[in-house]
Amino acid sequence: QVQLVESGGRLAQAGGSLRLSCVASGRTFSTYIMGWFRQVPGKEREFVAAISRSGVTTYYGDSVKGRFTISRDNAKNTVSLQMNSLKPEDTAVYYCAASRFSPFSLVVVDRAKYDYWGQGTQVTVSS
Repeated sequence: QVQLVESGGRLAQAGGSLRLSCVASGRTFSTYIMGWFRQVPGKEREFVAAISRSGVTTYYGDSVKGRFTISRDNAKNTVSLQMNSLKPEDTAVYYCAASRFSPFSLVVVDRAKYDYWGQGTQVTVSS
């Protein structure tokens, strides 16, 4: 069982930056693929970014590519999302997630393949 707690969400200006963090409980953090998703009311939860167990491989959704950076620190059980050049359309609740999916996969995009989720942190970007 893994418990995930996100932090860092707040109100930001368009063009600005935010850094979200997610801390995981337990001693098996490095065995999970980690991801960030976001959701706005009335829409499906959208894939934002994922990072491999080692942290070497990352993958991003088209809407954030080139602006957001995912990273992890396995020694500190944390995964972060650096968000630059923010846009009003980035406004959403951001969720951290952990996946035990196949050891042969580096990253996971499908939200159905994530096993554990945090409670979410609100990011609001004003124009």
